[in-house]
Amino acid sequence: MKRLDPNVDQEHSHTEEGVALVEPPRRVKAPGNRGTVSLLILGAGLILIGLNLRIGVASVGPVLSNILGDLDLSATVASLLTTIPVFAFGAFAFLAPGLTRRFGMHRVLGIIVIVLAAGIALRLQPSLLALFSGTVLVGAAIAVGNVLLPTAIKSDFSHRAGLMMGLYSTSLFLGASMASGLTVPMLSVFDGSWRSALGIWAIPAVLAAVLWIPQMLRRPGSLAGPDAGRRGAADAPSEVGEPPFRAILTDPIGWAVTGFMGIQSMSYYAALTWVPAIFQDSGMSAGQAGWMVSFSAFPAILTCLITPAIAQALRPRWIGVVASVVLVGAAFVGLLVAPLAGAYVWMTMLGLGQGVAISLSLSYIVWRSPDAHHTGHVSTMAQGFGYLFAGLGPLCLGWLHTATGSWTAPLIALIVLLVFQLVSGSIASLDRHVRARGAYAREVVLRA
Repeated sequence: MKRLDPNVDQEHSHTEEGVALVEPPRRVKAPGNRGTVSLLILGAGLILIGLNLRIGVASVGPVLSNILGDLDLSATVASLLTTIPVFAFGAFAFLAPGLTRRFGMHRVLGIIVIVLAAGIALRLQPSLLALFSGTVLVGAAIAVGNVLLPTAIKSDFSHRAGLMMGLYSTSLFLGASMASGLTVPMLSVFDGSWRSALGIWAIPAVLAAVLWIPQMLRRPGSLAGPDAGRRGAADAPSEVGEPPFRAILTDPIGWAVTGFMGIQSMSYYAALTWVPAIFQDSGMSAGQAGWMVSFSAFPAILTCLITPAIAQALRPRWIGVVASVVLVGAAFVGLLVAPLAGAYVWMTMLGLGQGVAISLSLSYIVWRSPDAHHTGHVSTMAQGFGYLFAGLGPLCLGWLHTATGSWTAPLIALIVLLVFQLVSGSIASLDRHVRARGAYAREVVLRA
């Protein structure tokens, strides 16, 4: 294609589909001192929102036995408190594009944090209906946030996407680790009240909402920076010229990213649900088994933080995917052969592998999208279909365990699943964008 003249309002580009109007490249200045504080507040707000996107779910598991005994629930009904959110992550993810078009991305992010705080606080009410209603609200809010956080990073920090994706994925594990590790100790603070131990986690969501107020009130495009034009478009309630969601539903890269997200999420939530039971059935105490799962979050935080930056420098690109599969696979084999003998080794490897996998799956959403509009669609596709698939993991493994009476078949199933994770991840790692139809503006960043 010939070089476009930036002084011409519109130019014609000859493509395979004929002649298309191409918007001229926009020349914007790199961020100056005036925009640094605003960008720092924006970045801190995004990471704090990310910190809250697992707390409302991870806090339930440690006190599930308390809930079961207090409300006289069956194990099946009580397990819905942990499975409903995962399915909600998928089902409600498809609301994100419509909400963004109507209200603007940054306003929707503020709204979902408020809904998240309300859902967590609703669990304080002494009612079974309130408990499950709050769980649905938590799942719905997290679902929309899951989709929009990568989109916001692509829109606001495309020049620092690797760093921000590393911090974002780290915040997910950090939030989950905090909730799973601190909820039980809070029982003693609140005289054994599991409702208060769960409800206290509304406070971080409220803090995130307060920090996000400037983003909800600011005018579109008011921040300086190399991505100011895209930020303005993302803030606008109407996305004129945005490619339709159905345009990527036949794209192989889009489905590879979706497959990788779904399979690694299924593996993660299946392990989160059943690894404590595997340890307990092998003779480990319930408290120690719960600690082993919490311990795995620490190596995961490390790999979450460094993986995006390292993955961008690796050649070939699929090395990161292979590393995640080998680490998680070795952990599952260890749990199958000698769960107690090398418990810390297996959980360290599991955490390292899971950290690499979740970090890559979120980063691919950004890296395989040519612009923020496509990032929103890829994020919706990957996390919508991906989490609907992932929700089957805990259920299917529980069924296999019941049918066979052992954990051998479930662990073998998880190991076999890693083959498909390797294939989809290798395709997703290719340096290709999802299909970009139509014409999109280019930007030339001029450094002052």
